[in-house]
Amino acid sequence: MTYCVGMLLEEGLVMLADTRTNAGVDQVSTFRKLHIFEKPGERVLAIATAGNLSVTQTALSLLKEGLPNALTGEVETLDQAPSMFRAAQMVGHAVRQVRREVSASLVAEDINSDVTLLVGGQIRGGEMALYLVYSAGNFIECGPETPYLQIGETKYGKPMLDRAITYRHELYDALKIGLISFDSTMRSNLAVGLPIDLMVLRRDALTAETRHRIDNDDSYFHDLGQRWSSALRAAHMAIPTPPYRTRDG
Repeated sequence: MTYCVGMLLEEGLVMLADTRTNAGVDQVSTFRKLHIFEKPGERVLAIATAGNLSVTQTALSLLKEGLPNALTGEVETLDQAPSMFRAAQMVGHAVRQVRREVSASLVAEDINSDVTLLVGGQIRGGEMALYLVYSAGNFIECGPETPYLQIGETKYGKPMLDRAITYRHELYDALKIGLISFDSTMRSNLAVGLPIDLMVLRRDALTAETRHRIDNDDSYFHDLGQRWSSALRAAHMAIPTPPYRTRDG
């Protein structure tokens, strides 16, 4: 299991992903799930992955080495995608190709081949965008009405994002809210854990402003979790007791 969040805001893009993989209580490992393809001044693409690790890793390798374009027959790499829409299409094609090749053997071993990916960024001359790509290769686009997308273990962090994130949020305030959603998820599900990789990309900058990994000894993240727990307890105590008690008889 994993947890990844992308937030597409007026000022830019925030992407976060944990690194824990869990194939059983005695098979817990750390693998990078936020992959950044960057040519400063030309493009920044970030791909966050959830689901079958071998499928996502193989799909990413195909995107680096190249896929044949069905219309032109030419081999395309993700670095050559002319737009974010085309980049999302290429990711979908790579996922579909890998699953087509390995699904039968994985099913025979009772292994789930499902994956989901977040594809976000900006290419020079185009708009910033964020997409969620499904196992079938189809995808949806993030918009201002709900300016975030999640994959993986989404349910514990979603209430925080629903209540707090708006399209006009400042980037680093949005990052803080995203980290609170990670803290909430990690407290409720041991299959999500540190380190957390993150990227902040300002709109039209075409160079990642921040790339950072939060490890176990990160003092800010631990303080954030403690402050959030204290704030929740204080809010709970400040709300009046429900007036619904009934008397016997």
